[in-house]
Amino acid sequence: MITRSARADSRPMLVRSLGTIDYLDALEIQREVAGRRAENVGADELLLLEHPAVFTAGRRTAPEDRPRDGTPVIDVDRGGKITWHGPGQLVGYPIVRLAEPVDVVRYVRLIEEALIAVCTDLGLEVGRIDGRSGVWLAAGEVRGARNSGPGRQPERKVAAIGVRVQRGVALHGFALNCNASLEGFGTIVPCGIADAGVTTLSDELGRDVTVDEVTPAVTQRILDALDGRLPLAVHDLDRTPVAPTPRFTTVNFGG
Repeated sequence: MITRSARADSRPMLVRSLGTIDYLDALEIQREVAGRRAENVGADELLLLEHPAVFTAGRRTAPEDRPRDGTPVIDVDRGGKITWHGPGQLVGYPIVRLAEPVDVVRYVRLIEEALIAVCTDLGLEVGRIDGRSGVWLAAGEVRGARNSGPGRQPERKVAAIGVRVQRGVALHGFALNCNASLEGFGTIVPCGIADAGVTTLSDELGRDVTVDEVTPAVTQRILDALDGRLPLAVHDLDRTPVAPTPRFTTVNFGG
């Protein structure tokens, strides 16, 4: 089933794998590509990469969300609040000239749809939570062997999304936690949400899920979603907060 493409251009997207790259270097590449696309020069691009450990803060970040130990933060022009990037996290930046009329909410939902499909194919039950962007697991028992132990867990985010649209071109994108260490999230309030957790594919599935393993599937699903080959579907999760328990690495980060 083909639905309306999110892209203004019918030419194939260029996919670039950048390996591990400093955040500011990747940001410069994004801006260069976006500048060309705003003039309708070149092709839309999907940049896939990992960052060395870094905190980035979107425009809505509150002072109390920032690291409590004074760790430096890069302030950026994307939507959303503060987050952490680091090894074991697949970061994707689709630099896309959006079709008219520009619909930023639909664009974000399409990225969510792609990542939901990837997680579902891996065997995870994930979805959306009203009022919160990204890909989530519902509150409840964690099934992965890496999280064995008693107790229930809160809603937890496995993929974050933050974008900016400038001159009709989308920048920034998504971060999918594969086998990343979650320690960085413990010093901030991730995405400004203090009553939920952060998780990884590895923690939920009970095995090591690497960036290299999921990159081909993520690439294909993102291309399919943005080109209209992966239509939006309903994946709503009930919002049922559960009191955090000490065994879950990242649930005690509320300030």
